[in-house]
Amino acid sequence: MIGVRTRTRSGRIVAGISAIVAALALASCSSDSGSGSTSSDDTSPVAADEITTLRLGYFPNFTHAPALVGVQEGFFKEALAEQELTVTPTIFNAGPDAVTALFAGSLDIAYIGPNPTVNAYTESEGDAVRVIAGAASGGAALVVSDDITSTEDLSGKTLASPQLGNTQDVALRYWLKQNGLASSDEGGDVSISPQSNSEGLTAFASGQIDGAWVPEPFVSQYLAQGAKVLVDEATLWPKGEFVTTNVIVRTEILEQYPDVVDSFLDAHVEALELIKKDPETAKQDVNSALQALTGAPIDTKILDQAWSKVTFTADPLPATLAASADHAVDVGLLEQGGIDAAGGDFDGLYDLGPLNAALKKAGLEQVAS
Repeated sequence: MIGVRTRTRSGRIVAGISAIVAALALASCSSDSGSGSTSSDDTSPVAADEITTLRLGYFPNFTHAPALVGVQEGFFKEALAEQELTVTPTIFNAGPDAVTALFAGSLDIAYIGPNPTVNAYTESEGDAVRVIAGAASGGAALVVSDDITSTEDLSGKTLASPQLGNTQDVALRYWLKQNGLASSDEGGDVSISPQSNSEGLTAFASGQIDGAWVPEPFVSQYLAQGAKVLVDEATLWPKGEFVTTNVIVRTEILEQYPDVVDSFLDAHVEALELIKKDPETAKQDVNSALQALTGAPIDTKILDQAWSKVTFTADPLPATLAASADHAVDVGLLEQGGIDAAGGDFDGLYDLGPLNAALKKAGLEQVAS
């Protein structure tokens, strides 16, 4: 099994042990269900005639709304029933865990952020996964305390990011470098304290940190705590568009079960259309799902504000993922050699033909492939 790896600030490569253990446990549980997944000591791909369920991974996150809506409304269940398959939702809290489950063969399709997508592609030298759709764009910002009014004011301050090497962490480090600043672990005087979004929010409220680069709805939650936006990430990208969440599939599933992928994408497009045409119902679906999964729905005012900052879209915006990967290389969080081993670019990462077929069937505009 391939382990997810994170490059530390010292340049040392360490194994994501907790992610591997979690994936092994998931694989073991799945094998008991008769789903055709592998056991904890056998990570070979499932045989083509064994699939009885689609293992669908997503996070209990606002930016994974198409997955939350699709499950709440029964879109995935209905679409896969045509293939005589059930749908097994699996919740993850971090991209590396989902990637390791994909590598272990215990997960088939996942809603996931761009940096874990890049890691999965490069770690497997371009073989393990394909992006088959987009899900969300935008909705990230650098929020800071009210006394910070300029870039220069960040000197000596402490900022949070969700996780070392994650999408927002890369954005923060790259932006600092572009503005002549650096984190303390790179010889600069801006401290970066990677911690979960909820932990960062608590730390900000108690004065332990001065700001954070975070996604929605945490941007709106920081603002409710008295923070202000110093950098709206949308201003850093052409047309204000950048990938926040996309959909990846194990390559074996895409190749062996194209009809299953087609049915999934029909449901994904249906969820996106409901979000667009009936946002109030979609918001209720999201909050109902979060209540069930975490016990903590989003305050309706916060949800409304966050909703206005994110675009839920089938377009995975490939150019912005490639740019984000370049930024990660620039700040030392991704090896260029990994990209080269995967083919030198990300053209092979995308297979958007099935998505465009689903969009055409729904009478919608196709995305550039």
